[in-house]
Amino acid sequence: MQSSTYSGFKPNLPGTAAYVAIHLGCVGIFFTGKVLLGLAILLFTFFFRMFFLSAVYHRYFAHRAYQTSRTVQFLMALFGTLTMQRGPLWWAATHRTHHQHADEPDDLHSPRYHGFFYAHSGWFLNETNRRTDLSKVGDFADYPELHALDNWKGYLAPVMAYGLILYLWFGWVGFFWGFCLSTVCLLHITHWIQSFSHSVGGYRRFVTHDDSRNHWLIGLISLGEFHNNHHTCPRAARQGCVWWEIDISYFVLQLIAKTGLIWNLQPFRTAAKEA
Repeated sequence: MQSSTYSGFKPNLPGTAAYVAIHLGCVGIFFTGKVLLGLAILLFTFFFRMFFLSAVYHRYFAHRAYQTSRTVQFLMALFGTLTMQRGPLWWAATHRTHHQHADEPDDLHSPRYHGFFYAHSGWFLNETNRRTDLSKVGDFADYPELHALDNWKGYLAPVMAYGLILYLWFGWVGFFWGFCLSTVCLLHITHWIQSFSHSVGGYRRFVTHDDSRNHWLIGLISLGEFHNNHHTCPRAARQGCVWWEIDISYFVLQLIAKTGLIWNLQPFRTAAKEA
């Protein structure tokens, strides 16, 4: 079954070309040598950017899990563009659409309705889904600096600067390990949450109306994205509910909150707790 948001697959050619190119660029790691240095760069750049994807694009811009100032908001958005998942307004709008229609026909990336591979990595390359629906992000739509980052020039400029800095500091080792491979790992962690965490394996801590499930390893690598917990209380700043669901993003957010740069971290609430 297809929804009106699916409408067949019409690939956005620049986006698809960039997606294929970044994957092909990973081959370069086999020609650079310095594997230990490459691994160190990979780990640092991956987890650095993963934090801004998890704690900023996801928990702040999509769900308003905490509050901050306009200046910090812009700086967080700027670093968020380094995840190479477009601008903050587009990311938040598409994710809010997902929650509004989770595993229903109008979900942008439900494996149940669109198939596993489209949910995994096809939906965001579809021309139909490239426009930012500002009606979904009215709380951020009045900030011109966020609109600037949502423009393709706005979010590509920081990415290009990031790749250039890695090359200038570490040569091709930095570029292939810290830019290409790190980005591909980041993209596919996001893909896995969209596909695996709505279809295959894992465990469901809470009963929800969608197919969301937690996968412990994905949750750990993604710095705390335990998806069934998240769909139970989307606005919570914390997604790990027990000690072994390690939510690194939340721990870092707590530390930042102590500095006063962010505040009002939303607690985890369920219908049972509210009752």
